[in-house]
Amino acid sequence: MKIDVLLGLQWGDEGKGKIVDVLAPHYQVVARFQGGPNAGHTLEFDNIKHVLHQIPSGIFRSDIQNIIGNGVVLDPIVFRREIEGLLKFNLDLKGNLYISKKASLILPTHSLLDAAYEKSKGDSKIGSTLRGIGPTYQDKVARLGLRVGDILLGNFDAKYRKLVDSHKAILDFYQFDYQEALAEAETRFFAAIDFLKEFQLVESEYLLNNALAENKAVLAEGAQGSLLDIDFGSYPFVTSSTTMTAGACTGLGVSPHTIGEVFGIFKAYCTRVGSGPFPTELLEETGERMRQEGREFGSTTGRPRRCGWLDLPALKYAVMINGVTQLVMMKVDVLNIFDTIRVCTHYRLADGTLTDQLPYDLCNEEVEPVYLDFPGWEQSLDGIRAFDEAPEALANYVTYLEKELKLPISFISTGPDRDALILREAARLVD
Repeated sequence: MKIDVLLGLQWGDEGKGKIVDVLAPHYQVVARFQGGPNAGHTLEFDNIKHVLHQIPSGIFRSDIQNIIGNGVVLDPIVFRREIEGLLKFNLDLKGNLYISKKASLILPTHSLLDAAYEKSKGDSKIGSTLRGIGPTYQDKVARLGLRVGDILLGNFDAKYRKLVDSHKAILDFYQFDYQEALAEAETRFFAAIDFLKEFQLVESEYLLNNALAENKAVLAEGAQGSLLDIDFGSYPFVTSSTTMTAGACTGLGVSPHTIGEVFGIFKAYCTRVGSGPFPTELLEETGERMRQEGREFGSTTGRPRRCGWLDLPALKYAVMINGVTQLVMMKVDVLNIFDTIRVCTHYRLADGTLTDQLPYDLCNEEVEPVYLDFPGWEQSLDGIRAFDEAPEALANYVTYLEKELKLPISFISTGPDRDALILREAARLVD
């Protein structure tokens, strides 16, 4: 059995949580492979909105094993808060949730370092969620970090104090006031560590490879988006992990030859949170209309998202790098209100050259988006579940994108609820 991968093709917030929830009945295992509490995966069903940050989006399905993989950075405080928020749904959380011992721990001082680093950058700040993600990955790469399995060792407290003391020295260098905040956070942190010990802490790479050997269907769930990848994103305005398909291998401990379908998710337009380049950003009334119609506010931070038209050069790049086999288009209903829908087909560079390739450095390369306009469908999509019921203008928009991207758009989301979805005949799902 192969492991299928689901990931975002833009700057995150594409709607991955909903699609994982929709696909979950076809899988026995759902595994998160990177990111941390900076991710916010939103699911809506039974008129209830759920936002998951670290827990895989298959958690609402009682017959699915949910795994937090080694590539994830885990904040015990956020983890406990998430779990407690799910208790009212009577889920078997201790039976169906597994946490890799090799997942890195986010300490209270990691969040403080995040804030100190951002403050020191001034106007050049990255736009971090201040959840301690970057500093945690820094410690991991520097071979200084703590992992979930360390909490079971007798010398955990000593290892914790040694790392925190080194963090304090950095905070002192930045003249960052941390004493009161750290004391309060540490009380909650150690209580959360004891809480974490009540769950199944496992060598998840064995669990996953054994599941594959037993022909169980596995879905790898990515966080953030491809354009935020540490190597291939809009550097330095990126996250600190590998958000690409390759990250599923390193973040779960599976071989590349086990990868099957790659579901690439994108919005029918573009959004971005925080700083960084955004060629098709709309800075006037149209962007604000898009933001309000799409409820484009961060599920983790609440920050308003920057909005713009669909960017084909960036989307083609993400499709190529990830080896996408099927596309999923989200939030098509947000475009219901527009009489004209624009798609960026190329960039015009400073020397007048047209290109459909992503420049090396979008931060400093001057690019002007070149648009192709489509008539809008200007009607509600409520209740539409079959593609042949879709408005002609929407069908034409989808057909054009499939031709340009050379891939089928297997799913089209027409609303936030799990049932608001058009499933195309092209969709290939696990039996």
